[in-house]
Amino acid sequence: MARFTPDFLDELKSRLRPSDVIGRYVKLQKRGNAWWGLSPFNKEKTPSFTVNDDRGSYHCFSSQNHGDIITFLIETQGMTFPEAVESLAADAGMELPKSSPADAAREQQIKGLAEACEAAAIFFHKSLHRNQGRGALDYLKDRGVTDDQINEFGIGFAPSGRTDLKDYLVNKGFTEDVLVEAGLVIKPDEGGATFDRFRGRIMFPIHGGRNRVIAFGGRALDPNARAKYLNSPETPLFHKSSVLYRLDAARRAAAEAKAPLIVCEGYMDVIALWGAGLKHAVAPLGTALTEDQLGLLWRASDEPVLCFDGDKAGVGAAHRSVDRALPMLKPGKSLNFVFLPDGQDPDDLVRDGGRAAFDAVVAKSRPLVDVLWDRERAVRPLDTPERRAAFRAQLRDLVKNIADKDVRAAYGGELAQRLDAEFGQRARQGPARSNPWRGGPDRGRPRGRQGFRYQEPPRPSPDLKRRGAPAAWRREAALVLAGINHPALIDRQESAFLELELADPALQSLLSAILSAFSADPGLDRAGLKSHLTASGAAGSLERVLNDPELSKHRFLRPETEIDEAEQGFLNALAHHLYESTLKQEVARSASRIFTSGDEGWKAAAAAREELVNVNRAGDADASEDEELDRLNAVRERMKQSVTKKFGR
Repeated sequence: MARFTPDFLDELKSRLRPSDVIGRYVKLQKRGNAWWGLSPFNKEKTPSFTVNDDRGSYHCFSSQNHGDIITFLIETQGMTFPEAVESLAADAGMELPKSSPADAAREQQIKGLAEACEAAAIFFHKSLHRNQGRGALDYLKDRGVTDDQINEFGIGFAPSGRTDLKDYLVNKGFTEDVLVEAGLVIKPDEGGATFDRFRGRIMFPIHGGRNRVIAFGGRALDPNARAKYLNSPETPLFHKSSVLYRLDAARRAAAEAKAPLIVCEGYMDVIALWGAGLKHAVAPLGTALTEDQLGLLWRASDEPVLCFDGDKAGVGAAHRSVDRALPMLKPGKSLNFVFLPDGQDPDDLVRDGGRAAFDAVVAKSRPLVDVLWDRERAVRPLDTPERRAAFRAQLRDLVKNIADKDVRAAYGGELAQRLDAEFGQRARQGPARSNPWRGGPDRGRPRGRQGFRYQEPPRPSPDLKRRGAPAAWRREAALVLAGINHPALIDRQESAFLELELADPALQSLLSAILSAFSADPGLDRAGLKSHLTASGAAGSLERVLNDPELSKHRFLRPETEIDEAEQGFLNALAHHLYESTLKQEVARSASRIFTSGDEGWKAAAAAREELVNVNRAGDADASEDEELDRLNAVRERMKQSVTKKFGR
């Protein structure tokens, strides 16, 4: 049975006026029957946020956010639903309902543990200002921690005595069993008397829901201590992976400042930023961010800023955060990253340069996709096709981890554009454009022989270009249509599609859109792919390719054709395309280069060219791609030999 019944929630909301609750967080002014104020969701100068007590709701015209007082606390303060209800129930003086005796007993247990932790926090705070805490207080002062910061954060000191805290709390009426369960004292496994967990340490209280103390972090003053920082153990009250230091206060400050949460590495960073006026900082408890902690961050802030040292350890921590966050990304929910200069932490930065120094660094924060790209870009050199293919494959595998399909599609498109900008344009525009069937740009070019005259092959007339254009377009369009009607081909012939270069700009854009779609969602079927392309900028090219009457005559391009037959047809079409677009032009150039007045070298080259053309025309339709390549390369080699025989090269 639900813990909060509809009747309970209705009673709760009837006892509280929305303008009173929301007015604690938003400055409201009465206009007629409604209250108006600046939006807590967007930065604005003209009020667009309205609260209506009669209706018991609020509405924000700038963001279209709408709800009641419970929704308001969830959306602006990052509370969970139970936290919001509990907070409002306390304001309304309502006792929370108990679903069962077991729940009531558990609540009472947690209350007892929280009361013990609260009493311990008071003891530690007082101890800091006594003689036994003089060394700890001097250390804090040397670090620039003020009395205001000490009081705001409840910083204290755990005396070095073996049972100082235990004796104090037992005298307050707490049992040793409760103190053990709260993680304040240790009960030896081998038996014997219990003793204090924290001794000789500066103490930082850790707060949970309703701002109650649930645990502690302790920093050792002894440089030889086995652990510099020590946290409370897991208890019914405290689960380290689900808690962020200073979250409750920070999310309220972030909501007021309309600023993202700042995530630092330690307690002292959060305290230093607070002293500099940045009160919306939090910290994990000595571990990398967990899934639960990311969820807490995103409930309070759409794009928290993660601060890391710029050294190797800091970059490594940032990369672990990327891997943890990637599967969890949602529309509008991501992370930004700041790498601090010269190995400084936020504490160092604000002590040296104040808030302005930290603001300047945060202004240069980088989105998660940039950090991901740079990390994978630096893994290996990308100077060969194989290494670039491995880079593409790794990025594609990472994108597959994103659970949300919209974010996955957006990442796939973004990374595909970066890949094309980094490698695609260079490959298409570079002076030494490569092809697997030929050498470099000067391979086979005779030089230094008397009587040699190099001449580029004659260019076709404009009329010839016009008559040949439809055939060339359909040759390229067939390759693209094969992937559209048979998406499984893109997986089977991935390298062929990635390396495919098309002369027609519209077809090249359509191919890029196809590859982007598959980078984002490798499981796309034919209908899903067409739907994606229809909504893209390549919709016009898609329509032309799908409706061309000549293309539909090829059996391997029909959607109903079996995948094996479609693959064989695609490979044959690819071999023909490579011949027409590259190899035939190379043969013509080679023949032109050795042109003389009818000598035997020219005749041999011309004969080789004719043989090459005939081989392409009469190729076995059932031959594999490798067999076609071998046959064409053999002819090419014989032509080279004829050139060498004539010119000695």
